[in-house]
Amino acid sequence: MGLTVSHLHKKYGEKTVVEDLSFEMASPGVYALLGTNGAGKTTSIRMILGILAKDGGEVLWNGAPLDINKCSVGYLAEERGLYPKYPLMDQLIYFASLRGVSKTDAKARINYWAQRLEVSEYLYPSAVPGSRMKREKPKLADQLSKGNQQKIQFMTALLPDPELIILDEPLSGLDPVNTDIIRNIIREEISAGKYIIMSSHQMATVEEFCTDITILDRSKTVLQGNLNEIKKSYGRTNLHLKVERNVTDIINRAGVIIVSEKENEYSLKVTGDKQANDLLMLIAGEGIPIVTFDLSEPSLHEIFVERVGEVHDEN
Repeated sequence: MGLTVSHLHKKYGEKTVVEDLSFEMASPGVYALLGTNGAGKTTSIRMILGILAKDGGEVLWNGAPLDINKCSVGYLAEERGLYPKYPLMDQLIYFASLRGVSKTDAKARINYWAQRLEVSEYLYPSAVPGSRMKREKPKLADQLSKGNQQKIQFMTALLPDPELIILDEPLSGLDPVNTDIIRNIIREEISAGKYIIMSSHQMATVEEFCTDITILDRSKTVLQGNLNEIKKSYGRTNLHLKVERNVTDIINRAGVIIVSEKENEYSLKVTGDKQANDLLMLIAGEGIPIVTFDLSEPSLHEIFVERVGEVHDEN
């Protein structure tokens, strides 16, 4: 039956920070919780987990109130949550114990994830060449880069082998190499049938993983549903065009909007298939070789900006 979030509500004094949030994950996959800064995403996540008290609504897991002591949950918070002056290994074993993982199992899982996340050198002291073969001290959290701290926290979320995983900005602070490491692990967790809620400002990442989305703005839901269906409803309005000579005059004649252009390569905004096909016929009629003609739906980034912008205009 999965996860059901119904009519969540939260106020601080007279200010409403989450207003009537509802969504459902009936099957494993990735659900995106998106929004502008201060829209209520993190507050919603904390209410779902029971970290923050709800002023209204309920959160059900398989038909019963979600209890993180009964359901295995992994949570990667946006904020850094490691103790800066304690050895990382001690912290990981401690966090695993809070989720009911024995010390023996925790050590085995830490070893596995340390290799997968390429952080073994920070967890396992190695012998230092010298007369007495002294050993390095285990690394402390504040000795790590932000990206490596993020990977350690991601490991913490995975140690209990959770059924439900909540990732708040999982790729924040990561370089391209480490981004790919995390992305590959997320794909594996999806394949393993996990339920994942993801909050991110990186719209390309959301499009890669998520099937359903909710967009929040100023505490309210402004768009919700299946991402593919939402994009289809907008139609195919983005046109990527590459030709072998400048065709700006033809594009203008066709009434097509030029978003950007560089060296005979254009990003265009069309009203739909007909306007795109009319432009294609005009270019072909001039005998100009066409390298690329790619008509696509708007990106999630464009949809997000449009819907949030509409709400702001109305206000």
